Amino acid sequence: MSLHAESTAVPREKVESPRVKSIKDFFRRFTKNKPAVIGFFVILFLVFLAITVSSFSRFDIIITPHDPSTVNLVDRFQGPSSEYWFGTDHMGRDIFSRIVHGMILTLGIGFVSVIMGGIIGVPLGIIAGFYGGKIDAIIMRFVDVLLAFPGILLALAIVSILGGSLINVTIAVAIYSVPGFARIVRGSTLATKKLEYIDAIRALGATDTRIIFLHVLPNVLSPIIVNATLYIATAILTAAGLSFLGLGAQPPAPEWGAMLNDGRNHLRDAGHIAFFPGLAILVVVLAFNIFGDGLRDALDPKMKN
Repeated sequence: MSLHAESTAVPREKVESPRVKSIKDFFRRFTKNKPAVIGFFVILFLVFLAITVSSFSRFDIIITPHDPSTVNLVDRFQGPSSEYWFGTDHMGRDIFSRIVHGMILTLGIGFVSVIMGGIIGVPLGIIAGFYGGKIDAIIMRFVDVLLAFPGILLALAIVSILGGSLINVTIAVAIYSVPGFARIVRGSTLATKKLEYIDAIRALGATDTRIIFLHVLPNVLSPIIVNATLYIATAILTAAGLSFLGLGAQPPAPEWGAMLNDGRNHLRDAGHIAFFPGLAILVVVLAFNIFGDGLRDALDPKMKN
């Protein structure tokens, strides 16, 4: 009897929980997407570089030996060289140092604005989708009003009212991202609340708060994460556009959009002033978009083999 039980027993190490299996499936699908993996490592490197330069002065001196704000009129309009890797601008400031130091501003605006937009948009979407009726109608009409304006024009109007500064740009981009979060989360919530196990949990006496936090929110995390990644790229591009127009970071802050604005008057005689900040924006936005696409494909249940 005992021998039979031992022979039919499943080895403990081969038993995997559904959560562990789903995580492994996610990593397997994600690592198959080579561009997404490259985008992830590019983002990881840039974030590490920005934090290192802004937090540790010893590494700052090694990576950027030239001060990003020091004016040196003798060396103005210098092209890329061994001393100035990306050349100098019209004030003689090292462009490479300014791009590296401006990275913390650019990434900070992207991350903070999307987090702020998610904090507002996600609860609105869950409440609208879960309760429906008049609550849904009121919330979604508010969202529709925000969506009626093109994103850059909405951010431009908000910054024009609040005034030009990094904080106001962050607030404007955050408000611009609220409708996207609300609509996506509402759609996922509508699909989730129709599942049979939600009705079973409600029949057992679970409160709405418990159902939302323990069952609805975990099911809508995937689209939140994917779209947050994509919104960061949009936020960076929007913030750079506002700074280019003079409504974002103010001189001498080394923000990439403001650096583009500095170089637009010297495109013919010193094109490198605008080229390298534009290239930095391109690399960061492309990395976030590719990474976001890879996350979407890896988290999509239809992509399972």
